Parts: sequence; structure tokens; C-alpha cells
Amino acid sequence: MSFRSIIQDMREEIGSISRKGFEVKLGYGLRSGSHRVLRDGLRPSPIDALKQSCWANLPSELLRDVLTRIEEAQASWPHRKDVVSCAGVCRSWREIMKEIVKTPEVSGKLTFPISVKQPGPRDFPLQCFIKRNQATQTFYLYFSLTEALTDDGKFLLAARKCRRATCTDYLISVDADDISKGSGAYVGKLRSSFLGRKFTVYDSQPPPTEAVFTKCRSTRLLGSKQVSPRIPAGNYQAAHIAYELNVLGSRCPRRMHCVVDSIPASAMEPGGVAPTQTDFPQNSIDSFSSIPFFRFKSSRMDNFPGLSNPQKEVNLVLKNKAPRWHEQLQCWCLNFRGRVTVASVKNFQLVAEDCGTSGQNNNDVILQFGKVGKDLFTMDYQYPISAFQAFSICLSSFDTKLACE
Repeated sequence: MSFRSIIQDMREEIGSISRKGFEVKLGYGLRSGSHRVLRDGLRPSPIDALKQSCWANLPSELLRDVLTRIEEAQASWPHRKDVVSCAGVCRSWREIMKEIVKTPEVSGKLTFPISVKQPGPRDFPLQCFIKRNQATQTFYLYFSLTEALTDDGKFLLAARKCRRATCTDYLISVDADDISKGSGAYVGKLRSSFLGRKFTVYDSQPPPTEAVFTKCRSTRLLGSKQVSPRIPAGNYQAAHIAYELNVLGSRCPRRMHCVVDSIPASAMEPGGVAPTQTDFPQNSIDSFSSIPFFRFKSSRMDNFPGLSNPQKEVNLVLKNKAPRWHEQLQCWCLNFRGRVTVASVKNFQLVAEDCGTSGQNNNDVILQFGKVGKDLFTMDYQYPISAFQAFSICLSSFDTKLACE
């Protein structure tokens, strides 16, 4: 049998198992269509079936070569689900796939669930879009599969707006049907101030660098150990967003600043590195513990509450790119390169603020967001921010701002 035949047979068998059991909803059953999340897992029967197949005892060198070719061939969704399926077969397959599959920063591909917490590509933006459901106050982030916005896209994240007496929360989840803080799919939230001018992005898990932990009602501390009655989701400050006041009420674009606490400004320098998360903590997905590519990461913090780094670097600061006034159109304009078609006060482009770092190009758009339909918006992001951070920043644009408009 030729090597090409081996690849083809193995791909067909993996694809068959994938169709039977890999596209499952995390701990809750099957999901259909565009709301399939990245948390693709396994049913017991397909695992047993594959372990009994002829692929279970392949030599490690041959297995690595086969899996490498599958990863290279399945470059885009929905075919890329076969790569996720391979990673869910067994421990040896998982370790090989974790070495083969690169982060979005390097490969430009979104593969595993943790991809939404990892920085985007350096050389080009990842094109996504957001669908808004005004009736249910929910927002859905999709990864664009084509240049057009006619496709359903690959579901990435969902958010639900929760109004409170003094603020508004946007709960963010990787499960489109379970957007709650008590869910194992909860990944963070966005909280606004009373006037809707200041926002704070909270991550459910600590970033690779130290962050400020905020105690929440669902979490209590005993000594230095964190104890939770349900899912131990923390509130780690990941970013702060502020919109400038518009006291005169003039019809001018919003002006905003975003301080990303988890990313140093040096990440924008040549050779700079942005912190990259590699795994979700296992306790956040204990309802489906057989998913193989997540590892437990303790949420214990030895120095709580004084998480201060004496040599802390300057944080990355993003600001909106100033639009230009178009005399003929009599409006403010930005070059969205065809990705935005409807004029809206929500539209913006974010660039890095000059913090004195050498080699930084402040004209590079790190995040752009704009309207293309009544409840349809595009979101394009790239290094050094992640899809989760970009989605959180874009959610702040939806909130009502009493003192900014």
C-alpha cells in the first residue's frame, strides 16, 4: 500500500468517526449548524472503534508523518475538524498533534478551543463577523470561512448582555446555548460603568503574566486557597477601555483608549513576544473531562491580594485611529478596505499608542470593527491581541454611552 493510500484511508476513517461522534456539544449533547463550538470532543464508542482499528499500533515515525499530512491538508473549516478529531483519539496522538498544530500567531489558523485566547497572526488579520440578536440581547462571534459574509462561518464565542442596577455585564462563553457564569464554557466577561464610558474586561483564568484578581460573589477564599461552590471561575482583569467624554454633544466620532493589562508594550517591538495561553484549566470543563487537549492549571495565587511585579513592564495601550472629514460626503471616514459598508458611530479602528518603543509601526491596525447590516458587523484582529480580547473590546461599542454621544 502506498503512503498516499495510507493517508487517504486514515482520513476517511477519521472523517467517518468525526461525523458519528466528534461534533458534540460540550457535556450537553449534539449541536447543529453554525453554533458548533470549537470544543469538539469524543463519544466513547468512536474511541473504542479507533483503538481496535489498524491505526492504533502505527510506528511513531509513520504516525507523525501521517498526522502531519492530515494537518496540512485540512487547512480550513469545516474540514479542520478532522485535525481536532485526531487530537482526541488517545494521549500519544494528542501529544503529536499539539506539536504539529501551531498557534494562530504562527499558522494563522484557529483549531483548538484555546485558539480564542491566543494572539492572532502577525502579518495579516483574521477576518470574523459578529451577529447581534436584539430580542435576546446576545452576540455571536464567527470566523469567516470565505471573503463573503454569506456563509455561516465557524462559531467561536457568544456573549449575553445582563443589565444590573449600577452596571452592565456581558458574559462571554464558548457555548452558544449556555452563556452563564456558572457554566464550564464561561471564559470571561465585560463590565461597564453606570454611564457606559468605562469598561473592564475580566478573564476567567489568570493570563501567563500576573494580573489583578477581583473577588466575586461566586468565589470565596480560605487562606491562600480559592474555593468555589461550583465552577471556580475567577475575575482576572485583562483590559480597561475608556471612551472620552463628549460634553458639548457634537456629532464627532467616539474616541477611545484601551489598556491591555496582560500584554506588555514591548510585544509590538521587533522580536517582541505576547503572552500566549496554552491550555484551559481542566476544572472549567469537568463536565466533559475526556477532552484531551486541556490540562489542569491551578487558580491558586500565592501572593493574593498583592499580585504586584516589581519589574512590571508598561502595558500595551490601544487608541482609535482618527478618521478624516470628507467634504463631499460631509461625514467622517476611515479606510476599512471594503470590510465595512454602513456608516455608524460604532465603527472604529484601533492602533498601538506610541509609548516610546523602537520599531513600532503605529499605522498598523490591530483591531477594526464596523457595521455591514442591521445586526451584522465585521471584526478583524491580529497580533498581539486574541479573539477573546478583540470580541470584548467590540462588545463595548454596543453598549449605550450617555456621556459620549
